[in-house]
Amino acid sequence: MAQTTRPKTAGSLFATDGKPHPLQDTLMVVTLVLGALALVTAGFHHLHLISSWAGLVGILTGAYGQFISETTRERTLLIVGLGASALGFYLGVAHGGLFGGVIS
Repeated sequence: MAQTTRPKTAGSLFATDGKPHPLQDTLMVVTLVLGALALVTAGFHHLHLISSWAGLVGILTGAYGQFISETTRERTLLIVGLGASALGFYLGVAHGGLFGGVIS
């Protein structure tokens, strides 16, 4: 009986389907970078504009990335980036918001 041997990647977090996904990978990296930026700048009250805008854009790119993701690796890292973006966004809004208190 001739059988094709395939690598066992069923339990691996970084398992891929062997095909390139440039759009999904780009969205994943952008979401991670924006999430890190939002989270780091959320620690400083005077950087609330950067934190809230980076968090909002990170949430939007991460949500679209989740919608079109194809592998477990992409979904896992998108969730990490989404969580960081959301936390940075919420803290940025709590410190002053998207428009810096211009709108009363």
